Amino acid sequence: MSDAVPRALEDGLRLAMPFVAALLVGSILLAITGRDPFSTYAELFNEALGGQSRIAATLTAATPLIFTGLATAIAFRAGVFNVGVEGSFYLGGLAAAWVGFAWIGLGGTLQMLAALGFGALVGGLWMLLPGWLRARMDVDEVVTTLMLNFIAIGIALWLVNGPLLAAGSANSATPMVLAEARLPRLIPPSTLNAGFLIGLAALVVYGVWLRLRVGGFENRLVGLNPRFARSVGISVSSVILLAIVLSGVIGGLGGATHALGVVGRFSEGFSPGYGFTGIAVALLGRNRPVGILIGALIFGALTSAGTTVQLFADIPLDLVQVLEGTVMMLAVVEAVRWARRRRAVRAVAP
Repeated sequence: MSDAVPRALEDGLRLAMPFVAALLVGSILLAITGRDPFSTYAELFNEALGGQSRIAATLTAATPLIFTGLATAIAFRAGVFNVGVEGSFYLGGLAAAWVGFAWIGLGGTLQMLAALGFGALVGGLWMLLPGWLRARMDVDEVVTTLMLNFIAIGIALWLVNGPLLAAGSANSATPMVLAEARLPRLIPPSTLNAGFLIGLAALVVYGVWLRLRVGGFENRLVGLNPRFARSVGISVSSVILLAIVLSGVIGGLGGATHALGVVGRFSEGFSPGYGFTGIAVALLGRNRPVGILIGALIFGALTSAGTTVQLFADIPLDLVQVLEGTVMMLAVVEAVRWARRRRAVRAVAP
């Protein structure tokens, strides 16, 4: 217990430092342009959390990042740098939207569950090939998963501009999903929906799996020291394959909740980079459930404030982009440190 408190404080400081640094950088830019940093940040805070509707908007913006951050963290825990969550998110969203508008006759909750399940399944299947290549042939997963992102987006755009294009639509979009396939809203008329609760439940399951289940222990051990894990009888290749596929499943589920809960269909520009932002969320959250939630909420608050700040306040949207970019940059620094630690462990492991 005595060790747990200092460790929790250290983790909290590690999570807070990138955002503190981002605020300092933003303050310097605001001062140079003649704006008061304190009043500007107060306005941003109000746009993100000032009332029930703004809180709901922040939670809505954070929901896809919970899924993509969790998906990335599952792979990271096994020592795998999966950057392909964006592709799983795209295809999972498209698959769920297709079930939502095409599978007529299921009705009620069954259609919603079928859409969520099919989105998760497609996301996992999309990660099967890079998982197999990494586990069986030691092919660099960064290259394969990154390239598969472009392929996934290309396939999705071809389908949404061709076979799945809504009749009479001037935009690249599928038909709207049926009402019974939509996720219920939590705080109408906001778009906050049950996808947020599903994301929280996934974080809880992840935490239990890490601490109390054999699979979670094996996942962590392979990530820390694959050679030692192999020496004690753990199938490292199986753990890596499972981690990458599970990462795709969660990414696909995130895309499904976004399609069924917020967008109501699949359309071009379905994701503004949720999969890549999820990398920063996972790294800054130290791959832990609470840290992932906090990271997603902070990015969600920045996104929510950024969408309205130019309409109701004299604050440039560029400021929000600078804050997000600074945090992302520091997340990349953390990623480089993580990769170096992994190589060092592999070099000295028996």
